[in-house]
Amino acid sequence: MSIYEQYTPKQTEKHLESFLVDTLSYSMITAFSRNEKAFEMKYIYRQREKSSATSIAGSAYHWALERYFTAIQNGEEKLFDIVDMQQFAYDYIEERPAFIWKIQKTTPTVEDCKLKAIKLANSLLENFFKELTTYTEGVKHVLDTEVSFDQYLTINGVDIPIKCRGKIDNVFEIENGKTVIIDHKSKSIFSNEEEIKLSIGVQAIMYVLGYEKHSGGIRVDEVWFIENKHSKNKDGGKQLHKFVVVIDDNTRRLYEFLLYENIKRVLGAITDPDYIYLINSSDKLVDLAELYEFWAKTMIAEVDDFNVPDNKKELIKKRLKKIRDAEMASISPQIIKKFQENAAAFITYDLSNKNMNPSQKIEHVLTTFNKPVNVKHIFSGYSSDTYLLDVQMGIKITSIQAHKLDIANALDVENVRIAKDLVVHDGKSYLSIECVTSNSDILMWDKSKLVDKKIPLGEDNFGNVVVWDLDNQSTPHCLVGGGTGSGKSTELISILEYIKLAGITDVVILDPKMEFTKYANEFKVVNDILEIEEEMKSLVEEMNEKIKTGKKSMRIVIFDEFADAVLNSRKGSQLDIKEMVEEGFYKQSALEIMAQLPPSPKLKLKTVGQLKSLNDNLQILLQKGRSSGLRLICAAQRADTSIINGNSKANLPVQICFRVDKQVSSIVMIDEPGAEGLRGRGDGLLRSPQYPGTVRFQGYYYNG
Repeated sequence: MSIYEQYTPKQTEKHLESFLVDTLSYSMITAFSRNEKAFEMKYIYRQREKSSATSIAGSAYHWALERYFTAIQNGEEKLFDIVDMQQFAYDYIEERPAFIWKIQKTTPTVEDCKLKAIKLANSLLENFFKELTTYTEGVKHVLDTEVSFDQYLTINGVDIPIKCRGKIDNVFEIENGKTVIIDHKSKSIFSNEEEIKLSIGVQAIMYVLGYEKHSGGIRVDEVWFIENKHSKNKDGGKQLHKFVVVIDDNTRRLYEFLLYENIKRVLGAITDPDYIYLINSSDKLVDLAELYEFWAKTMIAEVDDFNVPDNKKELIKKRLKKIRDAEMASISPQIIKKFQENAAAFITYDLSNKNMNPSQKIEHVLTTFNKPVNVKHIFSGYSSDTYLLDVQMGIKITSIQAHKLDIANALDVENVRIAKDLVVHDGKSYLSIECVTSNSDILMWDKSKLVDKKIPLGEDNFGNVVVWDLDNQSTPHCLVGGGTGSGKSTELISILEYIKLAGITDVVILDPKMEFTKYANEFKVVNDILEIEEEMKSLVEEMNEKIKTGKKSMRIVIFDEFADAVLNSRKGSQLDIKEMVEEGFYKQSALEIMAQLPPSPKLKLKTVGQLKSLNDNLQILLQKGRSSGLRLICAAQRADTSIINGNSKANLPVQICFRVDKQVSSIVMIDEPGAEGLRGRGDGLLRSPQYPGTVRFQGYYYNG
């Protein structure tokens, strides 16, 4: 056992304070050996790297193979075919955020990058299925798939002072009883076997030691590196090549020694805050202009300008100061800034590094696609900034939508939202582009925002309060959607507190997930699904009575997770009303006839009617409730089209959607995409008859 495993959490925390990073992986070790400055940029300052279409195609291929071998490991009867695998790869590629794509000369747009990635992934998967025996021949069992380890390891007899982590693609048991680790690699050309023999052994031993400890002692005998070459061989030869590394006692000692030498060098650097990481100008695998631009940034930027973990900020802040104290004696900040601009000028297709503000980047991207625009106004919101674009005559507004991923890529964000409708500001129409910010401010609940029964929902990017007017007959009911962490529940609580402040006391909360139990002493809170069904039936009966008598009073019904509740409620024969019904008489005996006894009736349990389902009663309330003063808030995490359909949304005119995972969920909730690109934490989209178009807003946070 490593000595570091015996540390208490407090000792571990103290121990790691002197390291610039907390873990070590093989990719980190090789990055340090190849180019120290690239290591510093990626692993110490956490500067996000963009990925080429080729790289993402390789990741998509890995993802598809993970699904394939997981199915085998789980003993599933139906194995995935090439069509299934292609779909897995396509989904992976489509879900990559805009900022991650590296724009290049051959792929000048994000869509071009995606098309190239799909083409390469297809090629890799076709090779895989044609030469599947490279993997399966002689294999007895799939023991593990996508194993992650994060362990203190002992290498070459030395306890490594920080955890080593890694991810292993597959572990097989082959027919001779040996255990084999598999690593998938996608390539444009095959590696030279003679050149990589020793280097690949170093990678193999890292996997072996990590897996053996993770598995509790399974001994690994071999490591297979299987390369898949996406470019076709001119001679028609095999596209898959298997490199086998035998792990016996002798090779273990050799590879551990070589691995430890590399780790020792890395440890020396990450424990020395004064260490100078050198740039390897001969490294063909990095963008040298980007690397020099990063160096310049370390000279003039602050630690908060990098994605440094909180527990390392103080250490790196001291490091920045020491480096600058040494460098600034001979080089002025003005010269460094000029150097940074010159370096950035060589990064032709990556605007995230250019010395431009966001407005200039938007204008530049669209101009390169022959769509000249001018950013006339900028409004800063809590979760997003809004840029109002003056589009020149002759440019189709809809054509700009096609470049929203390219704009996001330049702004270094996941996505941007381009509004379908134009925004009128100071009497002029503009195209609106919304971009998420890193702002961590919270929009606090404020009782002064309430006016009459206009329930404040939040504030838009122009600083206006957006409301749900309970007295407006055109906005009787409200739909609220959003995934986990999106701010949906927080919004419901904020609305409920404003409802209380407005003096409305008749509130019913249908709460199948039990998130509103704290209000049970103030309002009627129903949790059990059968009780929710009964409560909904009672609400319909009370509403009908109010309509008959002409009575009208404000009642709020909050139905949280209503889509799940409807799906889990009774349906079909479960709603049958059964009674014992008389069906004729039993034949009497002669004695019964002589005694003039009445015949005995035959009774049978029969269905005499059917209760209305939970969904039926909900639809009745939505359709007829407003005339009696009833107002419903229907909230859902699940965007189920069988529940949230056109008929139901016609009676839910106020529609709010917070962040969701997929574009289709946004379309289900608010009839348009966009919510998949929201930041979360109360960043939402609102559609209401009270407002033209779709409104981007930030929800209030109640901290009562």
